[in-house]
Amino acid sequence: MQTLAAPGQAAIALVRASHAPPTFAVTGVVAALAVGSGHDAPGAVLVVLAVLTGQLSIGWCNDLVDHRRDAATGRRDKPLVSGAVGRRTVVRAAGGALALCVLLSFANGRVAGPVHLAAVAAAWTYNLGVKRTVLSWLPYAVGFGLLPAFVTLALPGRPWPPLWAVAAGALLGTGAHAANVLPDIEDDLGTGVRGLPQRLGPLGARTLAAATLATASAVLVLGPPGPVGVTGWAGLLVTGALAFAVVLPPRSGPDSRLPFHAALGLAALDVALLLARGVALA
Repeated sequence: MQTLAAPGQAAIALVRASHAPPTFAVTGVVAALAVGSGHDAPGAVLVVLAVLTGQLSIGWCNDLVDHRRDAATGRRDKPLVSGAVGRRTVVRAAGGALALCVLLSFANGRVAGPVHLAAVAAAWTYNLGVKRTVLSWLPYAVGFGLLPAFVTLALPGRPWPPLWAVAAGALLGTGAHAANVLPDIEDDLGTGVRGLPQRLGPLGARTLAAATLATASAVLVLGPPGPVGVTGWAGLLVTGALAFAVVLPPRSGPDSRLPFHAALGLAALDVALLLARGVALA
């Protein structure tokens, strides 16, 4: 029984090392956008698989790069630090996911493929050093901003998405970045990671997250042509409240992941509002 359990436990640990919540949240949002924008089933599957493999590679790369820092700060929740999964296994998983991502991205088209790979490359540059600089927000803005373009460029005719969709994606990415680092600001500063949110401090980072997420919601509701309607205005109120919740210190303490999960939920709600209004990206 133990022999059978060990591989299963290692697989679970490997999934955890991929930063599963944001990985699957981003993939789910892109899946909804793909279906809502008119992809047929095979096309939507190709888009989703490309994004999933890219996000997996990004998550595993992040844990590999941060391994020593996570160990120094006592992050026993990290599978590499606890020993639940080996470094070699994560290296192979990251390399395999990235190789599949390249193949799947180009399977979506000669224009869509490079656009998606540029988004993935932006995330890898964040992991490999940009996160320590004042430009830490830029890879998130580029990566999230290019995802709507990947979805539409993979359609027949390769249409570009509207500017409001790209702008909203960039704003959502920046807000998600600020919300994501909130629980780790003190540890980051102690290990030399001085991205923009860390330089702003907890209150400044919360304010940046709330402002960018609220602005993204406004762009997504007000940007598409046609009347906003009751659904749009109600959604804007709800997403605004969620953005405001991000700026408030969670009762569970400063190390809570609630702000980041609220940011992911807000992004999903924004996409749901678009689909409910019948707005497609192309």
